Amino acid sequence: MRKDLVKNVPENVPENIPENMIENVREKSPYIHCITNYVTVNDCANILLACGASPIMADDVNEVEDITSICNALVINTGTLNERTISSMIKAGQKANALKHPIILDPVGAGASKLRTETVERLLREIKFDVIRGNASEIKCISKGVASTKGVDADQADYITEDNIASTVAAAKALSERTGAIIAITGAIDIVADASRAYVIRNGNTMMSRITGTGCMLTAVIGAMCAANLENLLEATATGVSMMGICGEIALQKLQETDGGTASFRIHLIDHMSKINTATMNKFMKIELV
Repeated sequence: MRKDLVKNVPENVPENIPENMIENVREKSPYIHCITNYVTVNDCANILLACGASPIMADDVNEVEDITSICNALVINTGTLNERTISSMIKAGQKANALKHPIILDPVGAGASKLRTETVERLLREIKFDVIRGNASEIKCISKGVASTKGVDADQADYITEDNIASTVAAAKALSERTGAIIAITGAIDIVADASRAYVIRNGNTMMSRITGTGCMLTAVIGAMCAANLENLLEATATGVSMMGICGEIALQKLQETDGGTASFRIHLIDHMSKINTATMNKFMKIELV
């Protein structure tokens, strides 16, 4: 999640962000079923444990319905997509829909290949998602069918900047209205929107793009936040995005104090996810309702 384009950062925190959303995760300790990619599966499990949730990383088609039945939310990530897991994603998603569990989609690399693009389209047809989180190019592919992604990274032409916030917010709201899902577009500036409201978030830093999996970890955290805050899914998603960015900011500060590198940054990031609370959020959250 690149943050080098951010400027004119507001300090206000909207009053309609409920208190104790993070504490709700730790009190309820929701089980999060993740069908995610094997590059980042360990980091996703650890970030869930750090924020107070319990991960279950099951992707065999013969057990995904049983597993999602005992969980509180489902996270589907297309990062290392294959034919075996596509069927598992569909079965788990339809079971979670029947149980009315929140489902979060991370369409990693949508637009990078025919398989990824067509699979994401199929998932959107056959599963009702509560949140779709991706970079600007992935969301653009879903919204317009235009493939501009660079592998699993956003094309520089799609970066969210101060100059295109208004148009990006409008596009996110339109996609939310069409899909019924909250749309979270993460990058230099983050946007979290439903059909009528949008949050602009400016937490984080460029170091977060130097390690694999910060986006995947964020999607898992959103799953935990939504599972523990069912009545406030938009605010839960926005809070999850901001808290991940704040942990990245604190991790970078610790890195600079110790002259550490990228591996140390990952450790600090997870460490501070395990320590973050509402007081820290209120101190560092850079978010506005637009």
